[in-house]
Amino acid sequence: MFLENTVNHKEQFGWIEVICGSMFSGKTEELIRRLKRAKFAKQKVEIFKPQIDRRYDDEMVVSHDENEIRSTPVPAAANIRILADDCDVVAIDEAQFFDDEIVSVCNDLANRGIRVIVAGLDMDFKGNPFGPMPALMATAEYVTKVHAVCTRTGNLANYSYRKADSDKLVLLGENEEYEPLSRAAFYKAMLKEKVNKMEVKDPKELPNKHNK
Repeated sequence: MFLENTVNHKEQFGWIEVICGSMFSGKTEELIRRLKRAKFAKQKVEIFKPQIDRRYDDEMVVSHDENEIRSTPVPAAANIRILADDCDVVAIDEAQFFDDEIVSVCNDLANRGIRVIVAGLDMDFKGNPFGPMPALMATAEYVTKVHAVCTRTGNLANYSYRKADSDKLVLLGENEEYEPLSRAAFYKAMLKEKVNKMEVKDPKELPNKHNK
């Protein structure tokens, strides 16, 4: 369970919290939970998300269970540095879609005494580290990895398997395009994909060694 840091007013530095995991793991839900606690404490909160994420709403940050909170969509990480002035808490959802400058932006805000909460996918659909997330996790004081439930095994899932036939790194989608898988299920699914894509030649087209 995550517990908020005790605020020391003599130390004018903030910190970075990263919430990461696969799709359908509750990242945004946990982000919203922390923000609502901060708002209840009368802290000034600003929430940002990448402008390209319009799956549920243009301005609202919405979790899969339809929990929501108003946000400011921005085209680039640099915009956050300008808009986050005079805040106690800055939250950033879907951080994997931002450019690499998001790392320095988050650290600059924390160095100004702001609590920064970041949520995002730690791995892409191929199981590789996703965008700036590894660097954010490395520089954060707190990292919380949340898990979904594997749709095939019922075990904890930390992979986002893409069911849609697309190789684009960024493909916004939901249940129709993605499903959360455990390590074993993801490995089997990727292996099956690889086998299905293998080119099988007609034996008649193969060179005949007797003709050599």
